[in-house]
Amino acid sequence: MKIHFLSMGGAVMHNLAIALKHAGHQITGSDDEIYDPARTRLKKEGILPAREGWFESNIHPDLDLVILGMHAREDNPELKKALDLGLKIQSFPEFIYHHSRNKKRIVIGGSHGKTTTTSMIMHALRQKGFDYDYLVGAMLEGFDTMVRLSDAPLIVIEGDEYLSSAIDRRPKFLHYKAQISALTGIAWDHMNVFPTEENYFVQFVDYLNSLSEGARVYYFDEDSHLQRLVGEHCPSGINCVPYNRIDYQKESDSWTVFSQSGKPYKVNFFGSHNMANLEVARRICMDLGMEEEDFLEAITTFKGAQKRLQLIASSDDRTFYHDFAHAPSKVRATVNSFRERFPEDKLCTVVELHTYSSLNQEFLPHYKGALDKADVAIVFFSPHTLRMKRMPPLDAEIIRKNFGRDDIVIVNDAEELKSKLVEANRIKPHFLMMSSGTFGGSNLNDLAGELL
Repeated sequence: MKIHFLSMGGAVMHNLAIALKHAGHQITGSDDEIYDPARTRLKKEGILPAREGWFESNIHPDLDLVILGMHAREDNPELKKALDLGLKIQSFPEFIYHHSRNKKRIVIGGSHGKTTTTSMIMHALRQKGFDYDYLVGAMLEGFDTMVRLSDAPLIVIEGDEYLSSAIDRRPKFLHYKAQISALTGIAWDHMNVFPTEENYFVQFVDYLNSLSEGARVYYFDEDSHLQRLVGEHCPSGINCVPYNRIDYQKESDSWTVFSQSGKPYKVNFFGSHNMANLEVARRICMDLGMEEEDFLEAITTFKGAQKRLQLIASSDDRTFYHDFAHAPSKVRATVNSFRERFPEDKLCTVVELHTYSSLNQEFLPHYKGALDKADVAIVFFSPHTLRMKRMPPLDAEIIRKNFGRDDIVIVNDAEELKSKLVEANRIKPHFLMMSSGTFGGSNLNDLAGELL
């Protein structure tokens, strides 16, 4: 097939393009901005667009399919031409469903924890020789891409609740029609498209109604929103099953989890939220035919997904971590897990306000208390990002008030951030950097090297 990717530079989109090129398809693409690692990876595969931008000449009647990413807006000239020509256009989740409609589909959804949970399942299946396809939102150690498409009998999918494309306003996870699923939690996010908490909640109601007849969906039973979701909206014919945390023990330098028979297994990650992620991953792998002890043996070599509590550097009993956390629930869970891991040590946390929701003054109260367990709390935001998103300036005092700490340090550029981290280094803390952005283009490896 001749397939054109409209908005090729996205994390999933460029991985999907590479996967389809490997499958023998002719791939072209376009985007108005393509950054590394997408740029380098697409160039290596010989499918990097010759120039950035949108060009009607990219769209022609010989194309069999246009895969449309969310970054391309409704007035995009390439999209308009594809519509005028009557070409087949699909969002990437729609394409993934059509590829997998004859497979067993495992979908992990939720406002937080879905990448890690999906990664745990993928790691265990691979370690134990299962043949499967996958779609995950981060790079994993031992995997060359974030997408695999083959004739495998099952597929593991990270199910995102964000919109599919400019012309398909449904959340991505509604496409997949899961047969086995997990919902890790619900916490309002993406207020640019879900303007109220109730509107966001409704997307998960719709998700339950999208599941295949006879599907099993696991839900974290400490989450009040999930309790309400299941209590009021679990459809007949769908098996809604609660889960909590795997049996575990905290130790000074490692965490141990236990099988149902009590056998111990040391793991390379920490945090009570990850013990919940591990529990639902265990249940799903057992549903797929894996023995419990095989799963736990496999998980002892799991090191996590890129940017999900990723250890950047360590030295003299101190650490420098990077986490994708940006929404309030994610920030709170990550900071709490860090405090669990280092209960007596000093902790310096940095959170970047980067998404539309996090930069919105009406949304900021949801961060109240999220950084309370840090000894030094820094909030970073870029005025350039505000301008790009066409949002009004943020006042430092408003940020402090909504986070609930008068001593929060507010930072606006990479050099200032470096200076504040050097200043915080006097108390010899662990460093926790949380963002879906780049902290103004900061090189975290270099920062870690200078601080530790």
